[in-house]
Amino acid sequence: MRTKNAKTIHLKDYRPPEYLIDDVELFIDLLDESAQVTSRLHIRKNPASGTLNPALKLDGEGLQLQAVALDDQPLPDEAYQVDERTLTVPNVPDRFVLTTQVVIYPQKNTALEGLYRSGGLYCTQCEAEGFRRITYYLDRPDVMARFATTISASKADNPVMLANGNCVEERELEGGRHLVCWKDPFPKPCYLFAMVAGNLRFQQDSFTTLSGREVDLRIYVEPENIDKCDHAMSSLKKAMAWDEERYGREYDLDIYMIVAVNDFNMGAMENKGLNIFNSKYVLARTDTATDNDYQGIEGVIAHEYFHNWTGNRITCRDWFQLSLKEGLTVFRDQEFSADMGSRGVKRIDDVRLLRSHQFAEDAGPMAHPVRPDSYIEINNFYTVTVYEKGAEVVRMQANLLGPELYRKATDLYFRRHDGEAVTTDDFVRCMEDASGRDLTQFRLWYSQSGTPVVEVEAEYNAQQGSYRLSFRQHCPDTPGQQDKRPFHIPVAIALLDREGNELPLQLQGEAEPQATRRVLELSAADQQFTFVGFEEQPIPSLLRGFSAPVKLRYPATDEELMFLMARDTDDFNRWDASQALAQRTLLKLVADYRAGKNLSLDAGLAGAFETALKNSAADKALLSEVLRLPGESTLGDQMDVVDVEAIHHVREWLKHALASRLRHHLIDVYQQNCAGYAYDIESTSIARRRLRNLALDYLMHLDDPEIHKLCYNQFQTANNMTDVMAALSCLSNTDCPERDQALAAFEKQWIDEPLVMDKWFAVQASSRLPGTLQQVKALMEHKAFSLRNPNKVRSLIGVFCSINVNAFHMPDGSGYAFLTDQVIALDRLNPQIAARMIRIMSRWRRYDELRQGLMRAQFERVLSHADISKDVYEIASKCLAEAGDD
Repeated sequence: MRTKNAKTIHLKDYRPPEYLIDDVELFIDLLDESAQVTSRLHIRKNPASGTLNPALKLDGEGLQLQAVALDDQPLPDEAYQVDERTLTVPNVPDRFVLTTQVVIYPQKNTALEGLYRSGGLYCTQCEAEGFRRITYYLDRPDVMARFATTISASKADNPVMLANGNCVEERELEGGRHLVCWKDPFPKPCYLFAMVAGNLRFQQDSFTTLSGREVDLRIYVEPENIDKCDHAMSSLKKAMAWDEERYGREYDLDIYMIVAVNDFNMGAMENKGLNIFNSKYVLARTDTATDNDYQGIEGVIAHEYFHNWTGNRITCRDWFQLSLKEGLTVFRDQEFSADMGSRGVKRIDDVRLLRSHQFAEDAGPMAHPVRPDSYIEINNFYTVTVYEKGAEVVRMQANLLGPELYRKATDLYFRRHDGEAVTTDDFVRCMEDASGRDLTQFRLWYSQSGTPVVEVEAEYNAQQGSYRLSFRQHCPDTPGQQDKRPFHIPVAIALLDREGNELPLQLQGEAEPQATRRVLELSAADQQFTFVGFEEQPIPSLLRGFSAPVKLRYPATDEELMFLMARDTDDFNRWDASQALAQRTLLKLVADYRAGKNLSLDAGLAGAFETALKNSAADKALLSEVLRLPGESTLGDQMDVVDVEAIHHVREWLKHALASRLRHHLIDVYQQNCAGYAYDIESTSIARRRLRNLALDYLMHLDDPEIHKLCYNQFQTANNMTDVMAALSCLSNTDCPERDQALAAFEKQWIDEPLVMDKWFAVQASSRLPGTLQQVKALMEHKAFSLRNPNKVRSLIGVFCSINVNAFHMPDGSGYAFLTDQVIALDRLNPQIAARMIRIMSRWRRYDELRQGLMRAQFERVLSHADISKDVYEIASKCLAEAGDD
């Protein structure tokens, strides 16, 4: 589907489907070079469509049509029309069975949509519109049908054949072939269809549900990976138990299957009963996976399992409602992960992602509401806005209602809409009906794009013992949206005394204090709240737990920030104060550097870091976050024009200065948290490793041969991949003899482990040493790299262009030209991945004129290709349209 087929789809144009499909009989015959797909669709007219005698129009792409039959009577060629996008049958009865037979070529499917071959495995990815690459169908989420899937193939090549639902038949065929039939009793949209075939082994376990049903659990992998499934299985069982306890949701089929595949565009897919996963989010062993890998697997396993109810049993009416399932399910997996580990650190990780990526998206040409108004290619709207901001919108509703009413509301949602395709309005209506609250204004979070800015002023009246907080909110203009209406914003607060204790909160007019923590609800452009009963001026702790996805502007002094960093009772705000203090220091240093002044270490920041290090026996997980400096992209977001070189230079200088000043404290922290423990993934152990490796990173900025040896020794002797990669990353950033030795040793040991080699690619792509771009280009020729594999693309090209900010934005434009070369090459293979790569330059207007010109030229080069995909066309054209270009 290239740009000649680029058509804008609008939410306002939604119409119910003219036909519905009740049952699907699908027959997939896997042959040596192709697959033959026969479908029998049991179709009826939709009484809700309101169209008289409509023609039946089915979606199809890349299909070779062999035959069409209506109620088992073959149709002559003149009885239907077929083009590259549709099969149209003009005259059909009110109820009928349509049979089509098509041929497809999974081995040639490099886009990884529909049915494709991944190594030796056949697998599918049908969300959002991939099913039309398998057979002709009404490929939209509000058409829900029961599927019966029969697969036949060579038994030697494909001993395992899986599909949605429960297995109802297996039998042998002639010529060494065999057949398997699966039936899914639950109606589902075709985007949830899945099948897998190949040489697989499985790890098996079971789970007993609340009602006493025994569920067969299976994780299928290629034979060589069977020893890397334990953590995924454990995570699945934890998620099943958590969902029963927190949401009352019980699994509904007899079997739950996960399959790990190497070539996958996304992280995983929640197909009913048969989840297909990127192997990155299944396979883990102590020597191959880091702590982050283990946590990522646990979170993604839970996310896809939770979709069984929030996405499968209840799905979205149309793709504009994508956040109905994704935002809600992200919130659910975030809460699950918080319960499994450190709640404070999990919240910090989530907000860091939101601020660095989603806030940036809101401030650029690709800004869109949580519920978009339009799209050209729906795959481009699987975004941080739909997912992460969507999760924040659900979180706000949960916090506004409180735990009991939120649970009542979700129970109502599941009961009212089970088996339906619904909208975000339907979800919010359940929140209203269960709580009695009017959330009309709150719905603006779904329809208005942009990140609201909340400005706060505080005034203490010593004579009256009162403390007034004045709030002002506004939201900047975004593409297609100006003059935003005020949002309904929950702002969680506490007021602290000089010892860090939370003070009772009594609003003026209230008879007595209500609590020490409150949620203030902003609903107007300007609002004031006056608290009474204070003997001295309190210190405000605002937006606790990041209670709303806004930019808070409060003129805290350095002393206040250091106080909150040390004493705030809210973990998130302790971290946020540390980041604000470090960010303020870094931006001042940037200004000094640009003015030609000598740089000097801020005594307040150094003292705060020293105090924190001396208290390293406290919460190590939180401390490791407090001591981490804001990233280069985060700092750039605070500048009117991003100064790439100044930010990079100053941040590196500050890390060196802090390491010099705090060397002995850092060495103490490193040694106190030294290896020697048996490896486990308990939160306390993860925190110890995280703090230890942060100390090592600071120390390696000293460029001291003794520290180099210390780091290399960790690389050689570590008993886990977390510590190995931490040391390798430090060495990769350092010009020392140990660097090449470590990289060579790692490659030799792990050359046959694709996921581990992805780490090797990424660590070199992120190196801050000169010549990294040339090294990345050389690594693209490595035998372990393939442009056809999304994980390889992300770990090498993606990491260099999005993480290695200074190297990518070299003033000669070489990084931009490199990215564009890869986008053009990828677009011929996999438009989804190409479109995600070109997004990296979407905020080109934030840079100086030289870089703007260089990036603009690359967008124009992309658009000059006549056969560019609509995926890439949509991103590139919107980026240029921001400047008023056609």
